[in-house]
Amino acid sequence: MDDCGAPVPLRDASTVLLLRDGRAGLEVFLQRRVAGMAFAGGMTVFPGGGVDPADGELAIGWSGPDVGWWAEQFGVTASRAQALVCAAVRETFEECGVLLAGPTADLVVADTGDYQQARRRLERRELSLAEFLVQHDLVLRADLLRPWANWITPVGEQRRYDTRFFVAGVPPGQHADGLTTEAADVGWRRPADALADWSAGVSILLPPTWSQLRLLAGYPDLATVLAAEPAIEPVEPELDVDGDVVTVYFDGQDEYYAAGVHPWTTR
Repeated sequence: MDDCGAPVPLRDASTVLLLRDGRAGLEVFLQRRVAGMAFAGGMTVFPGGGVDPADGELAIGWSGPDVGWWAEQFGVTASRAQALVCAAVRETFEECGVLLAGPTADLVVADTGDYQQARRRLERRELSLAEFLVQHDLVLRADLLRPWANWITPVGEQRRYDTRFFVAGVPPGQHADGLTTEAADVGWRRPADALADWSAGVSILLPPTWSQLRLLAGYPDLATVLAAEPAIEPVEPELDVDGDVVTVYFDGQDEYYAAGVHPWTTR
């Protein structure tokens, strides 16, 4: 709620479950956010962030399912769908150094080292994704992304996001890193191991992150994840505040509260 008691308006956001096949199975890239951040500070999360107005710019090369297909998958307008996909590509590059784009519709950048200055400018909002792609004659590879889930921050939080989750594999030759001001630590983890860290108190997971890790733990490899066609149904948990006790109600809550750490520092 805001200071007047009205629900805080929702802001569109995109989150990417960045995946690879490791020696022991499927691995996902995770970040522990800087503790002092306004939203999810200190939490272990997937890369992602809010949609910027510039993410909806139209003058870019685009490869893969068109915006109409993405709009249908996520239940939004075509303009919002484009902004969500562009935000997913931009945030993945800003936060991980992984660029889902290439010089042609069927190629992808193999080494992002030449684009590090642009990456910093994107992070500082001195450059839009569209400007970056046009300047470097790159095509956005929407075909490297798959729609995965939709979670909405519950009413009662001070910051609320309507977040679309995507899955994507790391392109050959590229490497995810932690060169972002938003992450205190990064790394690849098997989903089951990330859940074990949370149960042991090593990390802190919000319900959406925990839920997606549980889903990923059931997949043996990247190909199986990319071949999945999950139904994208909006999930909006309910928030209950009783004094200092904050409870989030959602499908799977009993298991979530049975084993894990749940300090609600986002409030």
